Amino acid sequence: MPNAWRAGFVMKRIARVVESGLFGSRWLVVPFLFGLVLALVALLYKFVLKLVDFVVQVPAADVSTVLVGALGLVDLTLAANLIVIVISSSYDNFVAPVGQNPAWPNGLVNVGFAGLKHKLLGSIVAIAAVSALEWFMDIDRNPDSVKLAWVVGTLVAFALAMLLAAIADRLSAKET
Repeated sequence: MPNAWRAGFVMKRIARVVESGLFGSRWLVVPFLFGLVLALVALLYKFVLKLVDFVVQVPAADVSTVLVGALGLVDLTLAANLIVIVISSSYDNFVAPVGQNPAWPNGLVNVGFAGLKHKLLGSIVAIAAVSALEWFMDIDRNPDSVKLAWVVGTLVAFALAMLLAAIADRLSAKET
């Protein structure tokens, strides 16, 4: 009997070590999140460059050029928002829960996987829509029916993916 007890004890210790290792491995996500912070800094750098170029060109530009420039700034802003959502939600969901702080927006923390999926798809659809609108505003200078088909097709594909994800989430919520 003592051998069986000892074997059970050893197996429980091994299981605890394995579980601790697997659970602790979630911290390996943190360097990726810091990489996304660096990507956000790089995006900010590009945004500032584009903003300065935009402001310099505005006085001599026509309305269409100003709209295209503004849409380019919106596009970069949406991409930055997407990165912030991924950083915040990933840390909160997969690394360590963030405490309740009234200064933090609700949309960044305490977002479940379904909510994160919808926010990501919504941001991607918005970015694709802004890119399509930016391209349409500049169509006089770049008439290209093949690119038009790709731009519209990409936008429709992302919108359809968002719709299908919403339907799947609604159907799975009814089952539970």
